[in-house]
Amino acid sequence: MKFPRPSQEEISVNLTPLIDVVFLLLIFFMVSTTFDDKTQLSITLPEADGAALAQSAEQVTVTVTSTGDYLVNGEKLAASDSKTLRTALMALGQEKADMPLQIYADANVAYQSVVRVYDVAGQLGFVKLSLTTRESPIEAQ
Repeated sequence: MKFPRPSQEEISVNLTPLIDVVFLLLIFFMVSTTFDDKTQLSITLPEADGAALAQSAEQVTVTVTSTGDYLVNGEKLAASDSKTLRTALMALGQEKADMPLQIYADANVAYQSVVRVYDVAGQLGFVKLSLTTRESPIEAQ
């Protein structure tokens, strides 16, 4: 005698709720995360008197650390010489030469390191160069 086999339903896991939860978590972390465009290096800027200028949203930044290392837009360069700095600035593209170039140099860095940045930037056509300082504390009179 032939007995009929019970029909088996296909077993599957519904992934739709899992995907919804993952997207909600992704949106939550994207909204709650703050983005900071400042470099995480500890540099001490030199002091100067004068009015602060407004910073441009699009600019090229070169950071000179107290050890003389260079960072272009937050990326550390392999060497601290003119050739490497020139290559890094040229890699940004010729259209970046019209943007302001902001130089962040540690107060204790050798003067030659800052002059090297000015020299290379000038040779590449950057004309809007500025050196970042911090406001000097007001002395009590």
